[in-house]
Amino acid sequence: MSQVFVVGAAGKVGRHLVRQLAERGHRVRALHRKAEQADALRSDGALPVSGDLQQLDAVGLAELLAGSDVVVFSAGAGGKGGVETTRAIDGRGLQVAVDAARRAGVQRFLLVSAFPEAGRGTSVSDTFEVYMEVKKQADVYLAGSGLEWVILRPGTLSDAEGSGLVTAGPAIAYGEVPRADVAATLVALVERPTIARAIIELTAGSTPVGEALHYLAPQA
Repeated sequence: MSQVFVVGAAGKVGRHLVRQLAERGHRVRALHRKAEQADALRSDGALPVSGDLQQLDAVGLAELLAGSDVVVFSAGAGGKGGVETTRAIDGRGLQVAVDAARRAGVQRFLLVSAFPEAGRGTSVSDTFEVYMEVKKQADVYLAGSGLEWVILRPGTLSDAEGSGLVTAGPAIAYGEVPRADVAATLVALVERPTIARAIIELTAGSTPVGEALHYLAPQA
């Protein structure tokens, strides 16, 4: 089993991820900003780790994630909280986490990013436009890091009950996906280290997560 450090553990995807990882027997350390989030994360099966992504630097975060096998970055402003918050969390925060992973010798890094077609054909705010720009810049930064990275780009997130059935690939049609199934896909990626340096788009579908990712793994 792996030791997984989750950045953004108190978020909606993060909570699903922590629970599912713990249920699978993985050891989870969960970064959280607010003191009141610790008890909930502990009840989900994680070891809470107090830290503010907007305040930490790479040296400080590296100390927190030392000894981890995998870092999962699911933090994000989601286009909310203004441009500066988006740049601080989705932009600088991701860069700090990548630099921290390199300092700590954690090679595997999974990033929850954004589907390129998000918001296309609709009227979106300037903040959302910045969000998409920053997410792409974050993808570029991680891809050039030298780490064993995977960038997961889910479609529109929903709170529907997870089915465990998805469509996944390097380029797929846009759609929705339950947050629980995004988490299930991240768990499967934690358990499939042969899938690396790949960008995977994800929506709800008709294929079990394990089978969907099987096609993306290198074949012997």
